[in-house]
Amino acid sequence: MLKGLVVLMVLLCGSMTARADAGADCTHPQDPDRGIRGCTEYIRQNPSNKVAYNNRGVAYQAKGDNDRAIADHSKAIEIDPKYAAAYYNRGVAYGAKGDNDRAIADHSKAIEINPKDVEAYTNRGIAYRTKGDNDRAIADHSKAIEINPKLAEPYTNRGNAYRDKGDTDRAIADHNKAIEINPKYAAAYTNRGIAYRAKGDNDRAIADHSKAIEINPKYAEAYTNRGIAYRDNGDNDRAITDHSKAIEINPKLAAAYTNRGNAYRAKGDNDRAIADHSKAIEINPKLALAYYNRGAAYRKKGDNDRAIQDYDQAIRLNLNDAEAYYNRGIILRALGQQARAAADFAKARQLNPKLPPP
Repeated sequence: MLKGLVVLMVLLCGSMTARADAGADCTHPQDPDRGIRGCTEYIRQNPSNKVAYNNRGVAYQAKGDNDRAIADHSKAIEIDPKYAAAYYNRGVAYGAKGDNDRAIADHSKAIEINPKDVEAYTNRGIAYRTKGDNDRAIADHSKAIEINPKLAEPYTNRGNAYRDKGDTDRAIADHNKAIEINPKYAAAYTNRGIAYRAKGDNDRAIADHSKAIEINPKYAEAYTNRGIAYRDNGDNDRAITDHSKAIEINPKLAAAYTNRGNAYRAKGDNDRAIADHSKAIEINPKLALAYYNRGAAYRKKGDNDRAIQDYDQAIRLNLNDAEAYYNRGIILRALGQQARAAADFAKARQLNPKLPPP
């Protein structure tokens, strides 16, 4: 639930018509360009208006310009250091940039100012989960639910944190509650679908992602998650179709490229697989999974040097990637580097004792 909080403008009596028009334009989150123009004009007329800076920052966020958003929210905070909405919105922008530590700091400040800020707890929980701190994430989403038990988003976000901890039953229960509160909440269906897949129930997963797509036909993540479930069922053609649709909707969705690459590899088309994983890396150079998947495709082609390079990078980005250690070990053993291979196998088994003996 990463969204900006627009604050309605309060116009002083006796304001000129031009100022009133600018103020009205400054409260249009559905039209970011109009909002930016209106807020900029309002700021020109009243440079100390914190709300105008905050709302322009939200409009910049809607356009994906998080640096300008952060600058505007920072200016609003400079004008009023107790302005909770600006801290919250700046935290959202930092989260969108992947700076979770600053996001957490800003959401914490918003909560300090307003201890009943449900969205600040929820977004801080999302940032904690992104950092791998699922216990704190669960605590924050639980607090949000305590404040407002009728809000669906904290349930589905808590469900995601439970799933990351391996507790798929609690995850599904939370997604069920979110759907009970809001039966049109597409994200809750696709998140429940991910949890069902984690339990090995791909048919229910596919049904949930299909429901999410029915609710929102432009939901790229639902298509790519359904594609993953199709691939698990051995239906790689449908998987490729779904990932391609996700890419059509959102050409910047790196996960759709790397997942389509996996489906191509399953069909034996390693060249297309490598091209897709490379595109995912171009979009998001920090996506460890894309390096791991490309390494697997290079390994299938017998290009061990490139495979090792990709496994190296996957491990650098995610030190807990047991499969990357394991598969790098297999290549190193085949190359006669027994000591390095043994070290990789030991690390892999330490991270995931369920891996088969090498």
